[in-house]
Amino acid sequence: MIILAALFSFLFVSQSSGQVAASIKHPDWSYNQSIYEVNTRQFSKEGTFQAVEKEIPRLKKMGVGIVWLMPVHPIGVKNRKGSLGSYYSVKDYLAVDPMYGTIDDLKSLVKTVHQNKMHIIIDWVANHTSWDNNLITQHPDYYTKDSLGNIVSPVKDWTDVADLNYDNPGLRRYMIDALKFWVRECDIDGYRCDVADMVPTDFWADARKELDEIKPVFMLAEAEKPELHERCFDMTYSWGIFGIMKKIAVGENNTLQLRAQLKQESNSFPADAYRMRFTENHDENSWNGSAPEKFGASAEMFAVFTNVIPGMPLVYNGQEVCNDKRLLFFEKDPISWDSLYARNAMCNFDLYKKLLHLKKTNKALLNGAKGGELKEVKTDKDPTVFAFIRERENNKVFVIFNMSKNPVTVNLAGEEIAGRYKDLITGHETEFIDKANMKLDAWGYKVYIK
Repeated sequence: MIILAALFSFLFVSQSSGQVAASIKHPDWSYNQSIYEVNTRQFSKEGTFQAVEKEIPRLKKMGVGIVWLMPVHPIGVKNRKGSLGSYYSVKDYLAVDPMYGTIDDLKSLVKTVHQNKMHIIIDWVANHTSWDNNLITQHPDYYTKDSLGNIVSPVKDWTDVADLNYDNPGLRRYMIDALKFWVRECDIDGYRCDVADMVPTDFWADARKELDEIKPVFMLAEAEKPELHERCFDMTYSWGIFGIMKKIAVGENNTLQLRAQLKQESNSFPADAYRMRFTENHDENSWNGSAPEKFGASAEMFAVFTNVIPGMPLVYNGQEVCNDKRLLFFEKDPISWDSLYARNAMCNFDLYKKLLHLKKTNKALLNGAKGGELKEVKTDKDPTVFAFIRERENNKVFVIFNMSKNPVTVNLAGEEIAGRYKDLITGHETEFIDKANMKLDAWGYKVYIK
């Protein structure tokens, strides 16, 4: 449920000026992490927590740091869309959907994640409930009503959900207690918060304060407001970068717009804010197409790009095996892991493994203010080629991207490129002084590390 939130947030960021003064304190473990989104229903034929748990060693091998589970709660039946309904139509905030398993199954999954030295967050839908959530009858005053006293949906098209009213102190207390329940009961490490900017910011600030008193939590907002970082969230979506990448893929934008957006972000967001970088997520996949569908031949290059610019990279389940199917949102439609592996060996698995482990080990790519600043390298192929360096404590990443459908030969210059590097993809070593000349395929890239 991102369409209106994304539009609003993008416009806000585009028009904002001035950097928010400070961000919240991130969990110490979060600075070198990536995030992997699990759509439990479609992740396996079984569609269960147990099936997800079996794959945790594989995700660890790939280098995943944070596992994000889409909503775990029972889905409403009244006004349901499709045969199974939307994950984001919550019937009971204090239970798990029996289709996924039991609360003990969830606890086991969390325990396995922690044993593999990873962390886990779950999706939270604070803005609205299903029409058959018990709160509707027990606390109708928790809901937004029209002039005739009828409970309303938050958005006209969201007919399967009822809007919550955060002017009610009782609702605020209930929701914070529910958030605390899952941290205490299952030892989860935080939340991804659905349409977070449709819920008052002061509520999130109060919730974050009380959650952190239990344990340091990680909070991801499906929003793009800079001020959400001040007292509430560790990370926000970067729809602005995502939108420009999509336009570059079809020849409507180039690196000039991309570089301008990155600069605008650095001026508007706190220095220590995490921005989530992605080429796909559950909404994009289901409603607008998979990454291969949207990005075509540029999909791999942009996947690499999202892993080396400042921010935390997201992998949506199936991207590591090049899933090109739009997963149905309201029906059972599992990822075809076996056929995808058979079709193209490991596809992107090895690539993501290299990228996510680089994120873990190279200090230049740390999240937030601990990471190296993005410093552009001069090329003779503006606005086609985007080259930059990030450096921190003798760790260095030097990357070059051809963001066009045509092969290029590019010359690069600058003292900052000097050094001996290893090519992340091939493992070969290369030394640069203050100049370099290289050929790049259409949508080609180079990642040099030291």
